[in-house]
Amino acid sequence: MKKKLRNTLAILGLVTIAGCSSISVEDYAANKPRLVAEEFFNGKLAAHGIVKNRGGKVIRYFSADINAYWVDGIGTLDEQFVFDDGERQTRVWKLNPSGSGSYIATAGDVVGEGSMQVAGNGVFLDYVLRIPYGDGTIDLHIDDRMYLVSDRILLNESIMTKWGFEVGEITLVIEKI
Repeated sequence: MKKKLRNTLAILGLVTIAGCSSISVEDYAANKPRLVAEEFFNGKLAAHGIVKNRGGKVIRYFSADINAYWVDGIGTLDEQFVFDDGERQTRVWKLNPSGSGSYIATAGDVVGEGSMQVAGNGVFLDYVLRIPYGDGTIDLHIDDRMYLVSDRILLNESIMTKWGFEVGEITLVIEKI
């Protein structure tokens, strides 16, 4: 009986360790079409998406017009959001290349610096977003994972967490127009 228990615990331990393995943007390095940030994020883009709460229920819909351009090697993504309830938001990203498919990503409502990695058709963007909440604000960790599926279409999945717990998801499509 003790041997079975030890074996069961060993298997559970291996499953737990395997479950903790993390997917890296490098896992997409050979995938095509290849995303070049300076090319895809350049010109007019349109985005359409949904926001889900932690239970998976869609709680908001949105569209965004994005004006993207590069000056002296620094990228700017000027995003103008319109939500289904009429709320409007603006976020202006600055993308500063930091070598080998890496970028430092900053915006007015981003706490500190975000990290963007590009490989193959994948883009992973990791940052902390400060959003209005009640009478104040709350900081949420955002794990953005984007995948170029054609020369003009980028799919984006985002997981929002607070203290390590998932509090919501964002799904959107970005189209080069």
